Amino acid sequence: MRDKATERWGTYEAFHVPLGDKRIADIVITNHAKVRYEDRIKDTKARYEDIALWLWERLKQGRVTPYYRKEEDVYLVDDDIVMVAEFSELTGEFDLAGRPLHRMIIVTFLGLMSETIELRDLKSYYSWLRHSRRMTLMKNSRKRK
Repeated sequence: MRDKATERWGTYEAFHVPLGDKRIADIVITNHAKVRYEDRIKDTKARYEDIALWLWERLKQGRVTPYYRKEEDVYLVDDDIVMVAEFSELTGEFDLAGRPLHRMIIVTFLGLMSETIELRDLKSYYSWLRHSRRMTLMKNSRKRK
């Protein structure tokens, strides 16, 4: 998904939006992210282009922020929607300063913090989730012996 409005004569630099130390020039929505977006964010069917355009507008407006300061995989959109993203460099594309441009790959949408209280502290939530799964596995292994 590229910003189509910037394609004009005399533009020497590819359009990008800074996010931390990355320069986002393209957005890719995975199948899993699309399904999670429809289930957890909007209750209606959405096209990949619609989700990418919605996210692109949020990026341009500065409404996408990192969930944790030093980690670069979980982000907040509008201080409520939690999403997981990965980045890859676009081959052969650089800004005027020679820095590489990136593709933002949306892996999944975890949900709304306003609806799911566990999303307010992901580290403790995932720690609890791992612990509960491990205990369930240990309990089940005792039953089999």
